[in-house]
Amino acid sequence: MKYVIIGGDAAGMSAAMQIVRRNKDADVTTLEMGEYYSYAQCGLPYAVGGLVKGGLDELVARDVETFRSKYGIDARVNHKVTHVDTEKKLVSGKDFSVPYDKLLIATGASPIVPDWDGADLDGIHTVKTIPDTEAVIKDMHNDTHHIAVIGGGYIGLEMAENFVEQGKKVTMIERGPQLAGIFDQEMANLIHEEAEKHGVKLLFNEEVKGFKGDSRVEEIVTDKQSFKVDMVIVAIGVKPNTHFLEDCGVHLHENGAIQVNGYMETNIPDVYAAGDCATQYHRIKEHDDFIPLGTHANKQGRIAGLNMAGDSRTFKGIVGTSIMKFFSLTLGRTGLSLREAEELRIPTEIVDAEIPHHATYYPGSEILTIRLMYQRHTEQLLGAQIIGKEGVDKRIDVLATALYHKMTMEDLENLDLAYAPPYNGVWDPVQQASRRRG
Repeated sequence: MKYVIIGGDAAGMSAAMQIVRRNKDADVTTLEMGEYYSYAQCGLPYAVGGLVKGGLDELVARDVETFRSKYGIDARVNHKVTHVDTEKKLVSGKDFSVPYDKLLIATGASPIVPDWDGADLDGIHTVKTIPDTEAVIKDMHNDTHHIAVIGGGYIGLEMAENFVEQGKKVTMIERGPQLAGIFDQEMANLIHEEAEKHGVKLLFNEEVKGFKGDSRVEEIVTDKQSFKVDMVIVAIGVKPNTHFLEDCGVHLHENGAIQVNGYMETNIPDVYAAGDCATQYHRIKEHDDFIPLGTHANKQGRIAGLNMAGDSRTFKGIVGTSIMKFFSLTLGRTGLSLREAEELRIPTEIVDAEIPHHATYYPGSEILTIRLMYQRHTEQLLGAQIIGKEGVDKRIDVLATALYHKMTMEDLENLDLAYAPPYNGVWDPVQQASRRRG
């Protein structure tokens, strides 16, 4: 059996490993358009901040030579696929073509960079790959003092924090009214306060129009003003890498992601897709969504590999869980935001609470700001957002588990959660918040 996988990172190599582990005679070829395999994209901002002591190479889980020599995978680099012929079962690119019996498309997503004036000037960067990050680190130490970060999502926030930690002046530009749009405005205000406390200048409801400079960016122009900068990070979102599939019959979601079923199958026989180029079924929304995260890519890749190798498994879906560090705060969320619930026309109630993360008489107690959302009539939990300095991760994972199993607010109260004064109160903050509903 000839297996071909397009893409050598999380989804692609998770699938490849499942195939070779279950079929020692499998003929597996992986085609990666870059030079790096299986690296931790989520660690890139922390490499910029100097927190990855071993450098960018430490983010590589397995290098290409390991896949070749230890696992027998024909792992190729600098192989960009430009066409898939699903009738002839052939993938091709410049100077190569590879036949397949089963194909996995795991091409990921790329940063969006609008066609701004001057967008090709030196000093304007995205952060998605190791070479991207190498360029940022090199440029950051090249007489760079003022950095503009365009976009207030996770990458924008993480890059802003790590630049500040490196002593840089940072301005964040967001065309909407808040940072971290996956949080409700009331919660985002805490993020704004934290940013400003650390000297980050915030520009809201402001849209970038272009850049000025001779060969290198010197000025950024918005619809309201222009100001001098030494470097720019563009972090306004990503788009699935699926443009090469437009004429091969694979069904795409309206946002360009590949439409897959629970087995990671596309509409074309023997063609699978997984990771940031594919859709993910959202268990709360009850329809396909697009939330490109490493957790989903690894799970979907594993499921795709199992099915390609003949072991029938299904991807059970997501609930929209994520977490990040922003200076002294941890930002966690899962399920629906209020905006998403309103778009789905779900009658929603909200509980907002500020509760200590463990017993107040034990030293080090910190306040958790908690927002729980639930369905008005059934009291089924719909979503949660928590921001605080300690204990966020524990609670957001409990709530993600509750969402996965479609638990109610009363179910939350009845959970048997761990208690000791250094870790909790006799009633966990999640349970306390649930009890405060009307």
